[in-house]
Amino acid sequence: MRNEIILVRHGDSPPDDRVHTFAHRWGFKPIEKFPFRGDTLEHPTEMTAGTVVFGGKYNVFEEKKHPFLIDENDWIVECMKLGLPVLGLCQGAQQIARILGAHVGPKPTGIQEFGYYEIRPTEQGREFLPEPKYFCQAHYHTFDIPNGAVHLAESDKFENQAFCYKENVYGLQFHPECTIEGFRRWQETATERERPGAQTIDEQRRSMAEHDETQAIWCYDFLGKLFKPAE
Repeated sequence: MRNEIILVRHGDSPPDDRVHTFAHRWGFKPIEKFPFRGDTLEHPTEMTAGTVVFGGKYNVFEEKKHPFLIDENDWIVECMKLGLPVLGLCQGAQQIARILGAHVGPKPTGIQEFGYYEIRPTEQGREFLPEPKYFCQAHYHTFDIPNGAVHLAESDKFENQAFCYKENVYGLQFHPECTIEGFRRWQETATERERPGAQTIDEQRRSMAEHDETQAIWCYDFLGKLFKPAE
């Protein structure tokens, strides 16, 4: 039975995000991997239900500087070839886009998103996101939509917020998995909070209180569709 979701992480935050919670609640076994600390990513097995590649501080085009990114990319490619669900969040989405041949990097203006911003569905993304919603953001890099992928969502500052490749490979620039506790940690440490485009602390506090619940509902529904619950 495929009941293991491999969680590829790029930091040492506690596992209190919604992906980890979803896995436990829906009968999956979350397996955390930290390649940046030296963990190896073995080949998917008959137990592998899919993978989630999380966000982080690493530039995805600096594989020579961070060789573990090569191993992560090989892992993503192998999962895709096997038809396993693959979800990339922020840096993870950028990795998938780069693997598929799309450009990844900062905007020339240096603009970024740090806070909670409205995400709107594209015409092709209304099943993915039936109506505009506010989601947590913490990034200044972006990706082009890869050839063969479907553009699903956009925002005012970053037109490429989500894409789907084939049926079960998704890249999300935003962070539906992030809880209020998680975002508060980012408020203390993330470099993006200093860049142009970031919301003020007061705006962030108001937004997280207003939108965290709807973000959570959407996130769990999306994960349930992507990773079919284990029996």
